[in-house]
This record gives sequence, C-alpha cells and structure tokens, in this order.
Amino acid sequence: MTRSSASSKKQQKRGVDFKKIKRKIGRKLPPPKNATNTEIKSKAIILPEQSVASEKQGLAVNKKGLTLKELLQQTSHHNPKVRRDALLGIRDLFLKHPAELTLHKYAVIEKLRERISDDDKMVRETLYQLFKSVIFPSCKQDNQGLFTSLIMAYIFNAMTHLSIDIRLMAFKFLDLAVENHSPSFLLYAEKILQSYGDILRKNQFYLHDKGKLKNVLAGLMRCLSLVPCNKREVDSCENNDAGQGMLHAFEPDMPVESAGLPLIVEKLKDLVPILVNCFQDFISLVHTMPLLDVQSFDCLVGILQSIDIAVRSFIYGTSKGKSEYELSHGESDVTVRDEAISSLLMKKVLVLFPLSPAHQLSEKDVDRYFIFNVLITGILLQFSEWICPPADVLEKFLEFIENALLGKICSGTRFGKAVWEKHLLSLLPFFPKLLLQVVSNWRSRLLQAFTKTFRDCHPESSLKLACLSTIEDMLIPKEDGPCLDASDPEILDHQIAWIRELSPLLILLGDKNPYCSQVVLRLQLRLGQCALVNSSFAWEYENMQYSLLEFYSTCRDDGDIYYGPFIRLPKDSQELSLCSLYYFCNLDSPLLRSIASCCLCPDLEPFILFRIVEVLHSAYTAGHIKITDHISFFITLLSRFKVFPENIYPVIQSDTEIGNRGTYKSVTSVVCSNLSQMGDTSLVFQMVEKVILGQMLLKPSLDNACAMLRMLAILDSKPTRLSEQSINTLSNFLSGYLIDVVHCIPEDHDEPNVSIPILRYYLLPCFFLFDRSHKLLDLVLRMMGSLITESSSPLFSPDYIRYATDSSSRTNAIVSVIVLMHRDVKVHKILSELKAETRNLLQKMLSLQSSEEINMTIEERHKIRRAFDKLKALTSANGLPAS
Repeated sequence: MTRSSASSKKQQKRGVDFKKIKRKIGRKLPPPKNATNTEIKSKAIILPEQSVASEKQGLAVNKKGLTLKELLQQTSHHNPKVRRDALLGIRDLFLKHPAELTLHKYAVIEKLRERISDDDKMVRETLYQLFKSVIFPSCKQDNQGLFTSLIMAYIFNAMTHLSIDIRLMAFKFLDLAVENHSPSFLLYAEKILQSYGDILRKNQFYLHDKGKLKNVLAGLMRCLSLVPCNKREVDSCENNDAGQGMLHAFEPDMPVESAGLPLIVEKLKDLVPILVNCFQDFISLVHTMPLLDVQSFDCLVGILQSIDIAVRSFIYGTSKGKSEYELSHGESDVTVRDEAISSLLMKKVLVLFPLSPAHQLSEKDVDRYFIFNVLITGILLQFSEWICPPADVLEKFLEFIENALLGKICSGTRFGKAVWEKHLLSLLPFFPKLLLQVVSNWRSRLLQAFTKTFRDCHPESSLKLACLSTIEDMLIPKEDGPCLDASDPEILDHQIAWIRELSPLLILLGDKNPYCSQVVLRLQLRLGQCALVNSSFAWEYENMQYSLLEFYSTCRDDGDIYYGPFIRLPKDSQELSLCSLYYFCNLDSPLLRSIASCCLCPDLEPFILFRIVEVLHSAYTAGHIKITDHISFFITLLSRFKVFPENIYPVIQSDTEIGNRGTYKSVTSVVCSNLSQMGDTSLVFQMVEKVILGQMLLKPSLDNACAMLRMLAILDSKPTRLSEQSINTLSNFLSGYLIDVVHCIPEDHDEPNVSIPILRYYLLPCFFLFDRSHKLLDLVLRMMGSLITESSSPLFSPDYIRYATDSSSRTNAIVSVIVLMHRDVKVHKILSELKAETRNLLQKMLSLQSSEEINMTIEERHKIRRAFDKLKALTSANGLPAS
C-alpha cells in the first residue's frame, strides 16, 4: 500500500509538454489558429441594359430560349449532338411559331441543305424528318419547284460521297423532293437516272443490306412512274413550264429546260441492263436460301416492277423517236437499241421463267412466286412486238396465263384469292392483243379461261371491273387498238356470252356499288352506239331490253310495283341508262311500261323524269318506238301520276318543297308539246280520244283530269273533232269536273291575284273545248240544271262529282262556274246564244229554294237564295230577263 501511493505522487508531480486532444471519427478538423481568412464579400452590380434575355425580348424562341439565328448557327457545330439538338430545336420553333418558317424559308433551306452530307447518321435522319414533317408540308402553297432547286445540287453532291450510308440517304432526300414536287424529276431526269444506275451498278450492298436496296428501289419506281409512257403524258410534260413563277434571283440555279424524252430514253437504255443484273444476282442468292424472306421478296418485286416501268417508257420513247426520225429522214436507225434490250431480257430474265423454288412451298411462298411470274409475264407481253421467244418458252408463258386466269398452278394448287385477284389485273390489259398473236388452239383455251374468270369473280371486285374493261376492248374497236374478228364463230360465241352477262350483272349489283353499276352502264351504252344494223351485236343488244325490266320496275302478282335499282342509283348512272334506251331499234311496250312505272315513283328526281320523257320522245322521232306505245306511255304518265298534297287551294308558300304539283304541271306541258309534234294531229287525236275518255270514267283526281283535258284541247281543232258519243260522255264528266274545281278553289275576293290564276289553269281547257263545240257547252248547262233538281232525290249520287256533295254547295258551285264563264270573252259570247239554258237554271234554283218537299236547313236555303240572286243579277246585266 505504501509503495503504490508513493509512485502515484511522483506521477502527479511530473510536467506535461503537449496536451493530446481526442478527435471523434467523421468530425471535421477545425482550422489552425494562425490560418488566414481569404473570403471576400461584395454586393452584385445589376446592369439591366446588358442582359442577354432582354436582347431576345419580342423574338421567337424555342423551348430552350434559342432564336432561329442561333439554332441555324449551331447546325454547323463540330459536335454532332449539338447539330442534332439544333435541328430538333428548329422543328420545335417552327411548330410553335409557324410564321418564322414563312418569313425565313429560303434562308432556312439554304442553311439546312448543308447537312444533307453530314457525317453523323442521326443528324441526317433528323434533317430528313424536319424536311418531311415540317418544311415541305408548310410550303405547299408556295413555289415547290424553287425549294427543290435549292437542295438538288446538295443531293447530287451527297450521291457521290465516299460513304455508302450518305449516298443512300441522299436518295431518300431525292425521293422526298420528287414526292412533294413531281416536275422536279423531269427537270433533272438525266442526272437522277444516272445516279440510280451508279448506286445499283458500282456497289453490291444490296446482297448484304436488303433494306437499303428496298428504299432505293422505292424511290426509283416513283421516278420511273413519272416518265411519259403515252402521248397524253408527253404532251402534258412538254406543255408544263416547270420554271414558271420563279424569282429571277434564283433562275441561274435552275436548268434552262427539262430533260427531253430522247435523253431519258438513253438513260433508260443504260438502266435496264443494270436492273437485269440486279435481278440475276438476287435470283442466284434466293436459290441458296431455304426460305424466301420478306426483304428479299420485296427487293425482287421492286426490281421486276422497275424493269417493267422502264421497259414501257423505253418502248414508247423509242417508238416516238423512231416515228419522228422517219418523218424527217424517211428511214430509221433505232432498231439496234430494240434488239439489244430484247436480247438482254430474253437471255437473262425470260429464260428463267417460270421461277420456282427448290424446296416445298408454303401457301405464302406460292403467292410470292406467283407474283414474280406475273411480273415477268407482264414484261414479255409489254415487249411482245420486239421479243419472239422460242416455241417452248412461249408455251410456258401461255400455260401460265391460262392457269392464272383459272386461279391455279400447274400442279393444281390454288393461289390466295386476294393475291390472285390483285396481280391478275396487270395481265388483263394485254389480253386482247395477245389473242391476235397466238394460234387458234391457244386462242380458244384463253377465251374459255377468261370467260370463266369473268363469270366466277365477285360482282363488286376490282377483277370484275378489269374484266369489263377488257371486254370493252374486245367488243368495241378502237383506232389504235386490237380488234377481234367477229366472223370467227368461236370468238363470236364468247362475245355474245359476255353481252348476255351485262344485264344480270347490273341487276345483281343493284345500288350497293354505284361505281360498278356505272361501269356496266357505260359499257352497255357504248355497245349500243357501236352495234351495227342487222349485226349479231345489234341483235343481242336488242334482246337486252327484256332482261332489263327488273332493273327499272316490275309489277307483282298482287298489283304492287317493285322498283329496281334504277331509282336509287346516282344521277350520272341514271343518265347513262337512259341514253342507252335510245339505241334500242325497237323499244317494246314491256320496257316502256316498266319505265313508266319508274316515272310514277315519288322518289324519282324531277330532272330524271324530264330526261325520260325527252329521251323516249327522241327515240320515237328516230323511229325506235311505235306511235301507239308512245301515246300509251304519255297517257299512263299523266293519268296515274300521284299529285300531292291533294288540296289545290289555298296555296301554301312551301308547296314547291313539300309537293310535286309544279313538277306535274311542267310534265303536262312537255307531254302536250310532244303530242302536237308527233305528226298529223287529227290521226293522233283519233288514237287519243277514246283512251282519254275511258280514263275519265275512272274518276281521276282534278289534276289528272285537267292534264288529260289539256291533251284533248291541244289536239282538237275548231270545229271540234270530238264524236257525238264523246261529246255526250264528256258533257257528263265536265259538269261534275267544273263544279268540283270551283268548290275546291273558291274565288278569293281579298286576294284575287292568287285564286283567279289557279282557277283559270283548271278551267281553260274546258273553255277551249266549249269554244270548239257549242253543243258541248249546251249539254253541260243542261246537266248542271238537272243536278240542281235531281239532287233533291235521296237516290241521287253522281259518280263524276267528288267534292260538292250537298245541294247548297253544288248550287253555289254551279253559279260560280256560270260567273267564271261570263268572264271569258269567247264563252261569254256562246252563253249569250244559250239564254234558255240560263233561264232554266234560274227556274230550277228558285223551285229548289222554295220547295217544301226537300229537307234543308234555313242556312242552306239562304245560301241557295244568295246564289239565285247572284245569277239573276248577272243575267240582268247581260240583258236577259228573269222568268
């Protein structure tokens, strides 16, 4: 204990030189005590005049606050990411401020075109999308040719770049320019075709990157489709001033004139062998593949389609140059080109026909190889005048065409229906010409296959339309087209079969597909126009009218009318069908009845109704309709036409919109005018007289009765041509007709300008007949007198009076008729000679008013008394004393 305490005391007395400070881990060390503080504090100096944001105030900026000028400058930055972001910023700016593009479009294009050859792929693609989605669509209303001229030189420069990717991208830019301004191709056609030839010839990239070849071929096909391949297109191109409307400042950048057709033909001559070589290379590659992939298929189709379009344009261009050379020099030196191209196609393309795989085919592969063979067949048919394949090769093509028409291949496997219909269309235009070039055995086989295809394909399909177009070429001769020999019995049999299919097809189509119906109707019309008198075609066309009844209308067993598709088709189709009626040499009564029923349909437009009357009257004038049938048509039309609304008066302001009375009046005028021009009116009157009187006995409406009376009046003469029996029958009818007219159209003293013209329209034909036959007026007055007294009998019920049924109404109507007769000068003069009949009317009215046997109300007796006083005052004014 003592030792330990002593040692502790010694330790406490010992001195400490440095004090050890314990630091915790993670704590920051404090600065040394002798450290110098270098922190400087100051206040900010604000200078608003020097702010960058203030400089952009009022300027259009994108979402990052950059102006168009800044963005355009950044497109030339050394960093590709900055260039790409600048292009995206320009897109954002133009979408946000479209006016910026409108104001600075030329400066923008001049700056952006530099990036067409940009080394970075993403920059080029971004530039392409900017042009495609923003710049070109926004400048559609401007001079597209000028925009194209600003970038074409840079596109052509990019096409010669060492990098294959830049060259291929240049073709995408070219395709975009041609798509937005197609005339630009004709301006640079020589250079464009040369560039396509170079890319396809000097670089074998397509064997490794088929997607790039597909894009190139798509642009090439677009350009080739713009090459003129017929006279109409050439004339259009020659008359098109591509540089019209350009600013003078930019004219030096434009070619002086577009590439002429001879230069284009020269380039096509060079391009076709290149395409053929591509085809050979690809076929060799495909044969090594176990399955045909989609990209290879698309590339092969593109190559064959490009060859087809190039060959068509080359043929036309060479033929045009040949004809021009012959006209100027009297000879030709262009046949060498023809032989070179034809030999090349024969040795490297056609000799491979038909293309077939080495392995078993799936249904999709069958379709693909069918498409290849159709395209190769189209090339042969297009070049048929220059290529004479060996007999065995030609036999393969003819067998393929026959099987294609029948929808099968040699082994009996069928194609996909959609693929079959779509690609068979390309072969049908060559069919008429092909029939003239093959031997009779093959002609028979091909005709049978075509006829079967025409009958079996769907009525509304595009294949049916193509067959109809081909049939038109084989039935109707053209100046520069093939013409089948109708004297050949086998050809004639098929032609007759095609003609007989038209009417059933028209009815089968109905109104479901107006365009298809219009195609059939146009062919029917052209057939009628071209059918020769007493020819087999004319006979078949004549018989066609009996199968057309259902197309217009048919009468069912129960008496109802079934309206065919004619009523529901568009106006232009109805016009075609009506025009074809004119060319029937003998338009029979069944078809006329069917057409007349259509005229009575309330859904038929007035314009078509008048066209029917016009066309049929023209056919009658040409001797295609019998006079009795034509008159029967007119009488049927006027006697059975339903006029609505039934009430004649008062006139409603919207009658023209909700009624057809105005239309019926116009039709009546046209029919009466046509009747007066049909020849000897006395003979026409004899045919019309009994028929019209027979219709009147059926109690027609006032409008129909008025129309038939107008027909009689227009054909009658003075003295009247009416027989005694007709006068007696007509007097009974007219007495009731006149009473009903004035009952339904009471004279309005407040608005006489409204009621009087309407009354005159219905009464005037009667007044004409009275002027021509005084006896008729005498009988009418006698009948009216008997109607006054006999109306008191409970058994009295005249069939020819429809509206004025009670005694007071009938008596008042009779007096109104007499008053209106006195207002007509000619009838008033006749009435002055028939004073006895007038006195007889007064006596019967007086006896009716005072009769105790008749049960009448006081109001009815008062009405009769007022009518009596009115007639008495009228007769007194005319010097006739009352009895």
